[in-house]
Amino acid sequence: MNATPPRIDFAIAAESAGQRLDVFLAAQLPEMSRTRIHALMDAGRVLVNGAARKPSYRVAPGETVAVEIPPAVPAGVEAEAIPFEILYEDDDIAVVDKPAGMIVHPGAGADSGTLVAALLHHFGGIEGLSSIGAPMRPGIVHRLDKGTSGALVIARTDAAHRALAEAFRTRAMEKTYLALLHGRPKGERGSIDLPVSRDLRRRSRMTARRREGREARTSWRALLRLGGFTLVEADLHTGRTHQIRVHFSALGCPVAGDTLYGAPRQERAGAAPLPPLGRNFLHAARLAFAHPRTGKRIEIRAPLPAELADYLRLIGRVTNTDSHLIDAALREFL
Repeated sequence: MNATPPRIDFAIAAESAGQRLDVFLAAQLPEMSRTRIHALMDAGRVLVNGAARKPSYRVAPGETVAVEIPPAVPAGVEAEAIPFEILYEDDDIAVVDKPAGMIVHPGAGADSGTLVAALLHHFGGIEGLSSIGAPMRPGIVHRLDKGTSGALVIARTDAAHRALAEAFRTRAMEKTYLALLHGRPKGERGSIDLPVSRDLRRRSRMTARRREGREARTSWRALLRLGGFTLVEADLHTGRTHQIRVHFSALGCPVAGDTLYGAPRQERAGAAPLPPLGRNFLHAARLAFAHPRTGKRIEIRAPLPAELADYLRLIGRVTNTDSHLIDAALREFL
């Protein structure tokens, strides 16, 4: 199922002439980190016309770049019998419903309880997942923040991993989120085009205030106004770290529960204090993409978690909002 070709060959076209070898490979293998590409070079697994070259080597038309990709072994990641919901599964891919509070892969002090550990248990080890990504991330093509729930696509083969990574890179992957915002953004729909980059003062945050950030675009439409809150449907046209959270915070409308980006620690509806939400009100509700093997378009939806639907109805009662309006706004998300 997960047989990795011993090597992948790339022919250098005229438009790639003069590129650094590592830059060329990063464009061809977007699912790989630059660090891993350099590690493959150091191990002699990247050859240009049969000869090993340095990352700074400039490629020329007519040359052939061969890359050997050994199977990745998830060092230090042990399978754990952690329950999670699978929304779709076949021999090539799976789409899971990641719960809020779960980290996708080990890192930053989180060594257990991750989605990767749960995937390794469910799919019978590394053989059931793609091996292209970093050793600690078998099957992982993209991520959701710890406090965000919803649909996450998993690659089960290397071929599927490459195809899915290309869909993300070319923005062919459709990603729809549901978010509850503080405040009332102007209009009923809009688009946020602000670059996203690391906040140099607080490294745990991203910011939309630096011009040299990476291009990022989020479109949105309002579904419901609840007193001082607005429920929105947001589509990501790029995939930057914390993108939705950063973009709405830049509008002065942070995601409810997201204290890192400006939401109050004590949520209120009018003068009435609300119980702690315990997470961000941000949910990856829908993914749509071409199946990596068949090319057939598939659309997967993750139902809104009960705690978020209940929280919205609680705000509705406090703000005297017609319950039918809430039901209508949530109809396609439950």
